[in-house]
Amino acid sequence: MPELTSMMNIGIEMDKKLRSVGIESSEQLIETGAKEAFLKLKQKYPGVCLVHLYALEGAIHDIEFNSLSEDTKKELKEFSDFLKK
Repeated sequence: MPELTSMMNIGIEMDKKLRSVGIESSEQLIETGAKEAFLKLKQKYPGVCLVHLYALEGAIHDIEFNSLSEDTKKELKEFSDFLKK
């Protein structure tokens, strides 16, 4: 099982947080998806923000989070905003 930290945008802190919510490998993150992983993180760590969601999406697609398309960023922001309601 490839380590989470081998993925783009996933550092040691994000690795620890993901593991604490039951996501322990890159395969599990890909299978779970960025939105569901973010939701799990948000429930345990209320301080996670939109940048974390971008980082997760970028990791799944093996790109820097700031290279996500504008459409993808917009969709993720709408999801994040929805969770704040």
